[in-house]
Amino acid sequence: MATSTITSKGQITIPATVRAALGISAGDKVEFVQVESGRFELLAATLPVSALKGMVKKPSKPVTIEEMSEAIASNGAKAK
Repeated sequence: MATSTITSKGQITIPATVRAALGISAGDKVEFVQVESGRFELLAATLPVSALKGMVKKPSKPVTIEEMSEAIASNGAKAK
């Protein structure tokens, strides 16, 4: 497992093995995507959008329009 240390400025050096596996080099952008509480994935921002496939799980059952409207109405009222 590759590890890095965070500097006082909040910076890290991405290990060479990780950069090679992601196909990134100096000047490339990366994205930090939260996949669950306390867990992130590092993605090369140069990847096609199809690389994001599978990151968001499908709901166990489809949500109806009525259920969506109900959730929006109840949660919207709480925000006021």
